[in-house]
Amino acid sequence: MRVLVTGANGFVGKALVDRLLATGAGGRAVESLSLMDIAFDAQAKDQRVRRFEGSIAAEGMLDDLFAQPYDVIFHLASVPGGAAERNFELGLEVNLQGTLALLERSRRQVQAPVFVFASTIAVYGRMGAKVDDATPLAPQLSYGAHKLAGEILVKDYSRRGWVDGRILRLPGIVARPPVPNGLLSSFMSDIFWRLSAGERFTCPVSPQGVAWWMSVACCVDNFLHAAALAPGQVLGRREFTLPVLRLTIAELVDGLAEMYGADRRGLVTYAPNPELEAAFASQPPLDARTAEGLGFRHDGSIGELIRNALQRTQ
Repeated sequence: MRVLVTGANGFVGKALVDRLLATGAGGRAVESLSLMDIAFDAQAKDQRVRRFEGSIAAEGMLDDLFAQPYDVIFHLASVPGGAAERNFELGLEVNLQGTLALLERSRRQVQAPVFVFASTIAVYGRMGAKVDDATPLAPQLSYGAHKLAGEILVKDYSRRGWVDGRILRLPGIVARPPVPNGLLSSFMSDIFWRLSAGERFTCPVSPQGVAWWMSVACCVDNFLHAAALAPGQVLGRREFTLPVLRLTIAELVDGLAEMYGADRRGLVTYAPNPELEAAFASQPPLDARTAEGLGFRHDGSIGELIRNALQRTQ
C-alpha cells in the first residue's frame, strides 16, 4: 500500500506516521510512505519513507509528491485557527488552495485514492443547544470557512469518482506539546502538561466551561478506521463529527488530581476570557450516532483520555 501524509510533522501527523509504519492500515502493510510538511524534526530512518519539505502550495511540490500514485492520502496540512485569522492570505493558500491542488492531482491518477480529510468542528461556528447530523454549518473563523469549502470539494470529487473521500471533523486533540502553534485552543493541552508536572496553571475559561475532548492516540485510531472503511459504507455520508468525551474543566482537573495528586486542584486559578469560552468551552451535547454506527470511537473515560493524551500508563 502506497500512502501520502500531508502535515506529517505536526502533532497528529507524527503520531499517525508512527502507527502507519508500525501497523499499516486496514490490515494492509505500508510499502511506501510519502511525508510532506514545511520542515521535519530528526527522525529514525525507514526505507519505506520519502520526505518532501516545503509548503503544499509551493511551485513544484505536488509534481514531486505525485511522481508515484497513492492508494491512501491523509490530508492533515493546514494553517490553524488563530494563525489563519492573523494571516488570511496564508490560510487561504494552504487550507483551501492547497486542498484543491491536492484533489486535482488525485483526480489525475488512474485509480481513485482513499482521501481522508482532516476537517474541524470550527465548521459549526457558534453552536446551539445540541449538535447532530442536521446542525447547520456557519463557521465564524476563516479557518472553519476554508475547511468547510474543503469538505464540499472532497464530496464533489468523490461524487465524480475521482477520490473516495472520508471527512473527519476533529475536536480539540490533546495533549499538544507546550510550544507556540497558532491554536487558540492550546490551553486545552497546556492544562494536561502543567498539572501532570505539578506546575501552576492559569486557565482562560471557567471551571464550568464544557468542551469536547479527544486524545491524539484516539484521533489516530479514528483516522486509520476511516481509511479502512469499505467504499459502500460512506456512500450515504462522507463527513463525520467524531464521538467525543464532553467534560467541564472542573471534571478534567478532578481527573488529573485523581491521577497525579489532590494538590493539583490548588494549582489552578481561573481568569476566564469570554471569547475563548464562547468558542471552545461552551460546547453542547453531541449526537454522533452515525459515526458511532460506523465504528468511530472516543477515549472511553476521563482516566483513559489522560493516559492516552500524555502517553502514560500509570
